[in-house]
Amino acid sequence: MRGRADNMAGRRILLINPNSNEATTAMMVAIAKSVAPDGFDIVGATAKRAPSMIVTPDALEVAAPEVEEIARAHQNSCDGIIVAAFGDPGLAGIKAAMKLPAAGIGESSMREAAENGRRFGVATTTPLLEAKIDTLPEALGLRSHYTGTRFADGDPEALMRDPARLRAALAGAVEACIARDGAEAVIIGGGPLGEAARELQPMFAVQIIAPIPSAVARIIRLIRARAGS
Repeated sequence: MRGRADNMAGRRILLINPNSNEATTAMMVAIAKSVAPDGFDIVGATAKRAPSMIVTPDALEVAAPEVEEIARAHQNSCDGIIVAAFGDPGLAGIKAAMKLPAAGIGESSMREAAENGRRFGVATTTPLLEAKIDTLPEALGLRSHYTGTRFADGDPEALMRDPARLRAALAGAVEACIARDGAEAVIIGGGPLGEAARELQPMFAVQIIAPIPSAVARIIRLIRARAGS
C-alpha cells in the first residue's frame, strides 16, 4: 500500500464489474466516486468473459474465477477491492487468497440494511437468482432480519434499456417488500441498478439502500482499519 498509515491521500479502490458492460462499469464508478471521501480514487475494471448482465446462477458462478483473476492482476496497484455484482462472485476467493481489503455490494448492503436490528428486503430484477440471493443473509448471519426478495415485473435486460420503466417496476417491488413483507429497509439488489437505486431513495419513508455506496463505505472502513488510522 502506498503512503503512510496515518494518511489516506492517494488511496486507490478497484471496482470490479463482473458483467461485461463497460458503460455499466463507468456508471458504477461514477456513483462510487460521488460518495468517496477526499483522498480515495475509484478505478474500474470490467469482466470480458461474462454476459453483459448476469441474470442466471450459472453466469454468476462462471463470473467468479474471472473476478479473482482481475483482482490478482491489480493487487499491487490498489488498496482495496469492490466486487460490484449483487451475488458477490469471486469475493470469497479474493478474501482467501489476498491480504487486500475486499467488499462486495451484496454483503455490504445487507450489513447496512440490518443495522440496529432492522428487518430488510431486497428489490431487484433477476428472479432466476432468487436462491443465490437468499444464501447471502444466511452466510452473513442475518437470516432472522431478512424478509425476502421481490422482483420487478418484466424481462431484466429489457428493463435496463428503459430507465423509466425500470424505476417504476422496481418501485413496485420495493412497495411489496414494505407492505407485504414488513421490511424496514429495502436494498436495490444489483450493481447495474445503481442509478435507479438513487432515484428511488426519496420516494419511500423507509430507507432504500443503494449497494454501491454501501460497498464504498465498507471498503473505506476496512482500508482505514488496516492502516491503523
